[in-house]
Amino acid sequence: MFTNRARILVIGAFVIMLAVTVNLRVYEVAGVIIMFIGLLIWGYFKEGTVVLAAKAFHNKDYDKAEALLTQVNNPDWLGKKRRGFYEFIYGGICLQKQDYNEAEKHYEIAAQYPLRSANDHVAALVHVANISIRHNNFDKAKAYLALADKHEEKITAKMKEVIRRLHQELDKK
Repeated sequence: MFTNRARILVIGAFVIMLAVTVNLRVYEVAGVIIMFIGLLIWGYFKEGTVVLAAKAFHNKDYDKAEALLTQVNNPDWLGKKRRGFYEFIYGGICLQKQDYNEAEKHYEIAAQYPLRSANDHVAALVHVANISIRHNNFDKAKAYLALADKHEEKITAKMKEVIRRLHQELDKK
């Protein structure tokens, strides 16, 4: 749960401590410090700033959430759960900016990864279906709604109502 700047500062502090411990010939502590540096570097690649971005997104601070997500240089290197959440949050930010094509792209990717709950997974599918309806791509919307219907027993009543309304809208067209 570090920003990239904080991660660099902590690694810098650990490098200074490492130099001191090696100079004092306390190699056991130096080994532990190297392990902590390795964990910070591993976290940079596998965790990124997704957790901080999720917190900002939850607090409706979309600009901060987007800035934190842009600190992830290569989202393909994130862990599977983090990648799904990264795409889900980025899709939400794009929806807020009314960039529906980008939002659709991010939600499609998010639906391919495991998310926090079945409700989040269905939300990603429903967002893609809703955007597809708005773009008059009804076959794609039906396909994504069919995928969302498979999770019906695991989702909230509110989400079921959204799916029902999207089905009604598709039936009209």
